[in-house]
Formats: sequence, structure tokens, C-alpha cells
Amino acid sequence: MNEQNGGGQHVVKSESELREIYEMPSERALRKETAALSDDCRAFIAHSPFLVMGTSGADGSCDVSPKGDAPGFVRVIDERTLLVPDRIGNNRLDGLRNIVENGRVALMFFIPGREDMLRVNGRARVVRDDELLDRLAVEGKRPRTALIVDVEQCFLHCSRAAKRSGLWKPERWPQADAVRSMQRIIWDLLPVKPAGKTVEDYERESNERVKILY
Repeated sequence: MNEQNGGGQHVVKSESELREIYEMPSERALRKETAALSDDCRAFIAHSPFLVMGTSGADGSCDVSPKGDAPGFVRVIDERTLLVPDRIGNNRLDGLRNIVENGRVALMFFIPGREDMLRVNGRARVVRDDELLDRLAVEGKRPRTALIVDVEQCFLHCSRAAKRSGLWKPERWPQADAVRSMQRIIWDLLPVKPAGKTVEDYERESNERVKILY
């Protein structure tokens, strides 16, 4: 029986309780998982321009970060190893800091227009070797660091979530201005507004600074 907390919620606290709610996965769902990158997985990564990376710190706190570039920006070294460039970003280092502390990583690769996704889980380390960074240079500019990911688990994730969300169907997308721009949201959080600037100035100048700089 699930316990009820003070807020009136029935909290599930064990896998056995979960299995009272959900059936066992099908043989197909179990057999699709492998510990090495097949030729099909390699092809998926080679055509993927975008991924999200999940990490967790030593204290258990979690982070999910996006990474993107031209298709094939993640290099497959061999069937158990990936090389991921860390392109210029906001320098928060949330994911990299977690990897230094913990080393566990989860990657989900997307191909625009394709509704299934590729999941890769394993261990990662942050490297700064010149030879590796040279291989990842774009327009003559190298990333400052890269991740070497030792693959432990990989499988294709089914298309249900993408189908339900209409992820690749423009007719189901919300209007671009349905949510205020990030710049306007940040403006409201600034304790001191830039002297002589309006929110419109701040938004325009922020957009001008955000360029694809490798």
C-alpha cells in the first residue's frame, strides 16, 4: 500500500510498488539495449545536430544541458567511445562541474523531423589534450575542452513522446511570443538596470551579442 504524506499525496516508494501500476517491459523494449554502439547508432549520431546531456553532482543535484552544432559534431571514436566538444556557452559549467565531481552522464540525440531518439548512458571525463581538441576545431577554432564518453548503455527511444507533443509539426507549435524572451525575463531579475537603457535596448543588444562563435 502506498503511504500518504501530509499533503494528501500517495507517494510510490519502491520498484515493487511501481510494478503494481505498470506492466513489465516487453522483450522488444529490453532487447534493444546494447553496451556498444552499433552501425545504426553510429549513423544516428553522425546525422544528429543536437543533444541534451544529463549529469548529476556529488551532492545528487542534477542538470540537463543542450549541445548542438553541425550534424556529426559528436565524434564516434569506436563502438564504446564518443568525443563531445564543449563549444562556447554561458560559462556556468553546470554539466562540466558535475562530470568532474561524479562522472556519470546521459545523452539523448535528436535528428530534426525524426520522432525516435537515441539514448546513450555511461561515464565521462573532461579532457584538454591538444590532439583531441584539434580534431574538433571548426573555422580554425577549437573548443576549450571536450568530453570523452565511455559508453555503457545505448538504445533508440520510441517515438511516442514526439508524436504526442507534435514536436516536428509546425502547425502545433505555439506562437514565438507566447512566452516572453529570455532577455526580458532576465531584465526583470537585474537588481540594477543598465544606466540609460530600456528593456528594448537590452533585448536588442543581447541578441546582437549572441552569435555562433566557436
